[in-house]
Amino acid sequence: MAVYVYSIALQDHPMRLHGLSGVGDPPAALRTVNAAGLCAIISDTPENLRARRRDVLAHQEVQEQLMADGTVLPLRFGMTAEDEDAVRTTLEDRAAEYEERLRTLAGTTEYNLKCSWEEKSLLRRILLESDEARRLNTAIRDGSGTPQMSLALGELVAQEVEVRQEALAKGIVEALHPYVCDESFSAPAGQDFLSVSFLVPADKEEMFQATGISLTNQLGDDCEVRLRGPLPPYSFV
Repeated sequence: MAVYVYSIALQDHPMRLHGLSGVGDPPAALRTVNAAGLCAIISDTPENLRARRRDVLAHQEVQEQLMADGTVLPLRFGMTAEDEDAVRTTLEDRAAEYEERLRTLAGTTEYNLKCSWEEKSLLRRILLESDEARRLNTAIRDGSGTPQMSLALGELVAQEVEVRQEALAKGIVEALHPYVCDESFSAPAGQDFLSVSFLVPADKEEMFQATGISLTNQLGDDCEVRLRGPLPPYSFV
């Protein structure tokens, strides 16, 4: 029978699963599979598994409880295996890799940061600081511009946006870099120009959070900084 896999930990992890339940309706009972000094936390896979709110929350609660008692490799929602034997075989085959990742993640949590820049504010700044952009914009607005000028302005603004966003993203990451032990970038979505996850050790978490707050205040209302955490270190498994 297919099984749903939540996390992987060392076999001596306390595994306090009492009071927790897994995904599905009714909620599936949690159990463990041991092999090669490792332990996988699993349950039966429900039919028609989807990212329903109750199931996502159940998945998250399992991770949080396990992380409170020790280091785990938290798997993302929806990870399944053919059966318990398949899980056991994977633990045996990849034991050295999993043990190394567990050592790396010991005493750490993940923080995810996303940033966006209010479009009108960014355009105002470009027109204020770029003589060429201001010249083209003035000509277009007073009716003396040409179609080529409109095209040139659009290309110039797009180039300026990219340069400024890249510079700001670099500055933000560099400011937080002293307090992290790893970084994982992902493609920004929507209006965001930066999407990055940080692996933060416990002894630097306070300074990391303080620096995040300071950055938010420095950037002001024109830039939206969204910092989420602490989270299970999904991005670093």
